[in-house]
Amino acid sequence: MATDREIKRRIRSVKNISQVTKAMEAVSASKMRRAQQQVLSTRPYAQKAQEVLNFLAYMPHSGLPMFHPLLEARPVEKVLMVLITADRGLAGGFNSHMINTALKFAEQLGKPTSWVTVGRKGRDYMARYGYNIIAEFTKLGDRPTSLDVAPISRVVTDEFVAQRVDAVYLCYTDFVNVLRQVPTIKQLLPIEPIKPEMKWSPDYIFEPDPETILDLVLYRFVELQILQALYESIASEHAARMVAMRNATDAALELIDVLTLSYNKARQERITREILDIAGGAEALRRAREMES
Repeated sequence: MATDREIKRRIRSVKNISQVTKAMEAVSASKMRRAQQQVLSTRPYAQKAQEVLNFLAYMPHSGLPMFHPLLEARPVEKVLMVLITADRGLAGGFNSHMINTALKFAEQLGKPTSWVTVGRKGRDYMARYGYNIIAEFTKLGDRPTSLDVAPISRVVTDEFVAQRVDAVYLCYTDFVNVLRQVPTIKQLLPIEPIKPEMKWSPDYIFEPDPETILDLVLYRFVELQILQALYESIASEHAARMVAMRNATDAALELIDVLTLSYNKARQERITREILDIAGGAEALRRAREMES
């Protein structure tokens, strides 16, 4: 059994750990609030942009003379997955859930798959197990901009336009609330048309011409979808880390209580043993004096 000194040293160590996790929880809570505001402010625009993209993809099917390489749907033989994870750990199951969801989806497709990894954790996992990584991006920070996302978008669109892949999927963690983050996979390319039952106004006027507008707007909209996915993933990461650090702090406090009880028992046992030793020594001394007399 551990001595009271060893238990006291362990209590001190666990207290130091609880202080670190408490500080990390506070930092993650502050970052999560900023990331949450960022997500909520950009999400309506990204959703409307996605609706416009879907409508533009529907226009060639409606008989209008319009075509763009990003709208071309062809038989899927090769797939590209854009995997968004975090650069750091200590966020519970945030990274592992996203990676496992993406791998299961790729396995269900049953097609040769290449990967574009955004985040160190996803890159390290894919590299460790020998997956085909064609590009990797790390250290984008908590507030990425369109300039940070532009290289990712360019790699993805170039692979699709060159017909090296036939479909591109975006894998990210959707931020629902502080306690719930959902690994999500959606098709990025080719842009899916709207459902026929959805009603849109057909009175679109393109100036100077549809091809010029599409060549600019479609690339920007694809870039926007990747940027919004990054925002969602960043908010989810900080929320997951805040909850994980809170759970770690609670576990440390519970462990401190258990160790304190063990320390008190060990200390009481030591004191009792010392008292018995003193009493035994006193009794032996008394008997020795009686024998002398």
